Amino acid sequence: MLEKIQETAAFIKARMHTHPVTAIILGTGLGSLAQEITDAYEINYSEIPNFPVSTVEGHKGRLIFGKLGGKDIMAMQGRFHFYEGYSMKEVTFPVRVMRELGITTLFVSNAAGGMNPDFEIGDLMIITDHINFFPEHPLRGKNIDYGPRFPDMSEAYSKELIAHALEIAKEKCIKVQQGVYIGTQGPTFETPAEYKMYRILGGDAVGMSTVPEVIVANHCGIKVFGISVITDLGVEGKIVEVSHEEVQKAADEAQPRMTTIMRELINRA
Repeated sequence: MLEKIQETAAFIKARMHTHPVTAIILGTGLGSLAQEITDAYEINYSEIPNFPVSTVEGHKGRLIFGKLGGKDIMAMQGRFHFYEGYSMKEVTFPVRVMRELGITTLFVSNAAGGMNPDFEIGDLMIITDHINFFPEHPLRGKNIDYGPRFPDMSEAYSKELIAHALEIAKEKCIKVQQGVYIGTQGPTFETPAEYKMYRILGGDAVGMSTVPEVIVANHCGIKVFGISVITDLGVEGKIVEVSHEEVQKAADEAQPRMTTIMRELINRA
């Protein structure tokens, strides 16, 4: 596993002419944030040894390097999901590669179903914590010496970055929510009873990604900031039939607000 990570990192390094310490994982419908990256150059996932290939509509499947907020960054335009049939080691493989490339801060974004009755479709939710409902743990197996066998998760999402994001949202008059993200395997959207259960357990939003990446980032000593776009509602009385296309549309409409927060946050980090 470590040999594959290092082989992949060496391949990417040989094609890099910038030195990012910040990475972004762009979720469903949020790939257009890549248009904000200046001086950009790309590597397609299909060219990278040992890299999975994203199969989900709206996930383009490439690494982008360049500048955002005046800082060198790398971005994953398209992530990998457990429901696609990948193992957790494959889902989180790029995060371990990021560590080899010198990344110290990771920004993750996703589309999520809101269960908090105060949420509306299109809201941005800054993730303050998560609950892991995936059936396989990304750190299962032999420990890689990027971190301890039993990593601490008491601050999975950086309180410092959350505070900066709240300041930026206030300055820019962008409405933001805060809450707990529940990660599930998918690929079905939740039933009304499941939404109700997750809410009782303390969740504010639910989705099919992010949690494995955040766990591995913490194991690697990488600081994390996470944000969700609320693309549908799992609130009793507001639950309607939802499609992936509708999720993408809602995420696209929220993209300019998310871009503003991300750009400013990276600039101040």
